[in-house]
Amino acid sequence: MNAPDVPKGGRRAALLLAVITPVIAELTLGNPPLSQIWLMLLWIPIYGAGTVLIRELVRRRRGGWPSILLLGLAYGIVEEGLVLQALSSPTMYGVAGWAPRFLGLNSAYAELNLPYHAVFSVALPILLADLAFPSLRDRPYLKRTGVVVAGVVFVLGGLLLRGTVATSIDPGYQAPVAVLAGCVAAVALLAVVALRVLPPTAPTTPGAREASPAPATSATPAAPTAPEASAAFQSTVDGTRVGAVPGPAVVGVFGLLAGFGYLALLFPFGGAGQPAFTHGGWVAAPMLGAVLAGWLVRRWTGSGGWTDRHSLCLAGGALVGHTAFGVVANAATLADKLELCTLGLVMVSLLALLGGRRPAPMPTK
Repeated sequence: MNAPDVPKGGRRAALLLAVITPVIAELTLGNPPLSQIWLMLLWIPIYGAGTVLIRELVRRRRGGWPSILLLGLAYGIVEEGLVLQALSSPTMYGVAGWAPRFLGLNSAYAELNLPYHAVFSVALPILLADLAFPSLRDRPYLKRTGVVVAGVVFVLGGLLLRGTVATSIDPGYQAPVAVLAGCVAAVALLAVVALRVLPPTAPTTPGAREASPAPATSATPAAPTAPEASAAFQSTVDGTRVGAVPGPAVVGVFGLLAGFGYLALLFPFGGAGQPAFTHGGWVAAPMLGAVLAGWLVRRWTGSGGWTDRHSLCLAGGALVGHTAFGVVANAATLADKLELCTLGLVMVSLLALLGGRRPAPMPTK
């Protein structure tokens, strides 16, 4: 997309996305505690610029959520494999003892953190930014220069994290060349699939539909009004039943359980030395659950009854479950728990304010 097509308000939207990304990924999980909030300055460059960069690349390609999630996995490999190098470190965080190592990698830690980054570090912040700026959801926020700046800040943020956090937590460790090469190859492959192999999607902003009217088909379902969507539990497009759509409250509870459950299965807490599912075939249980959850969300959002309110409830539920797990597992002291609970209440209040806007349909890609 050429620079003149970049919409007004894009810079504000990009700034919001850059700020909320590290808050969601780290602060609302209790990493770090609010008493050490200044440590967020080390995380903002790589998180904020990384997610903005991902969104800009996908929007310029007119890509959808599969592309965003694949680049979210690539982001996780960059941060955990190349920058922190926790994917292969035998000592960092004690994660090497969670489960058998595979090809020199900490398997349980990879199973926890790579999907975590795809969802909590990339997809959810982008979704919330889209909900906050609905008229811009299918368009880039920045001109080409802004994309270059985001890329430079992302690289510098990685170097900052490598020179501070990684060296202080795991001094002297350097990942083997083979591991680094494998991480680079995996990132490149994911980027190619996300931006070149997956097909572009049609614009879905209201303005784009008005400019290019088309009859409602299975590919471009007509968007119902919010009351109709909330009341409808079954959508039909061209006579084809496309799946039940629960109410927004049910979707919110689902998001809460999925977010909390995934972390609880793959993160040791309550005095445990390793996650719950790290023995034999049980290690596949969390990923099977994640696949099932993804299938359900894909089924729901593929129907004509899915609205912005559903999206907000799904994101809000996942974030509440995410913060609740932080209170249980990450907050070390009573003061930390109270601070994180307070932060969670502020987060819920902001989500409620966002939900108080006039609801609008949010067709999926």
